[in-house]
Amino acid sequence: MELSVAAAMLVGLMGAGHCFGMCGGLVGALSSQVPRRAQQSQMLTQLQFQGAYHGGRLLSYALAGALAAGLAQGLGQLVALDSYLVYLRLIAGLMMILTGLYFARWFNGLLNIEALGKYLWRYIQPLGQHLLPINTLPKALAAGMVWGWLPCGLVYSMLTWAVASGQTSTGAALMLAFGVGTLPAMLLTGMAANQLAHWLQSKSIKTFSGLLLIAFGVQTLYIAIQQLSH
Repeated sequence: MELSVAAAMLVGLMGAGHCFGMCGGLVGALSSQVPRRAQQSQMLTQLQFQGAYHGGRLLSYALAGALAAGLAQGLGQLVALDSYLVYLRLIAGLMMILTGLYFARWFNGLLNIEALGKYLWRYIQPLGQHLLPINTLPKALAAGMVWGWLPCGLVYSMLTWAVASGQTSTGAALMLAFGVGTLPAMLLTGMAANQLAHWLQSKSIKTFSGLLLIAFGVQTLYIAIQQLSH
C-alpha cells in the first residue's frame, strides 16, 4: 500500500484527535456565523455551509498536492536525475514513520514541523479576515480554501507523499483522500463527535494506527532502498 490513496485516507481518519485539537474551535467559530434563512431549516443551512467550508479545504489540499508533486516532477526533469523519486520516497517513508510514532504517542517530533508553516500562514491568514462575515456560500467556500493552508504537521507529512508520487494527478489524489479521511471528525458535532474522539483516542486504536503507518513507512523505505541497489 505504498503511497496509496487508502493509506492517505487512513491518516486523515486516525488523525481526528489532532484535527479536533487544531480545528475544533475554528469549526465552531465558522458555524456560529452561519446566517438564518426564513425559507429553510437551520440544519439544512448549516449542512450547506459546512459542505462549502470543507469543499474549499479539500480543494486547497488537492491544489497543494498537485503543486508539490508538479514541482518535484519539474525539478527532476530539470536536473535529469533518474533516481530523484527514490530519494523522495525515502523522505516520505521517514515521514510515515514519524506520523505513526505521533499517532501511537511515542514521539511528538512531527509537531515541530508545524512551526515551519507559520511563516507562510502569516501571509495567508489575513485573506480570511477580508471574508468576514461569512454569510454566503461563496464566502464559505473561500474561507475553507484559506483554512486548508493552516499549519499542520499531518498535512506536511502527507505533502511529502504527494511529492514522492512524482505525478501531479497522484499528488492531488493523495491529498484529497487525506482530506476526505478528516471529514468524519470535522462534520460530526456534539455527542457523536465526542464518541468518535473517545474511540480514536483510545490507547489500543492509537497503537494500532501508529503501527500500521510505521509498517507503511518501513515498506516504502524498503522499496526505495531496493530501487537504489539496482
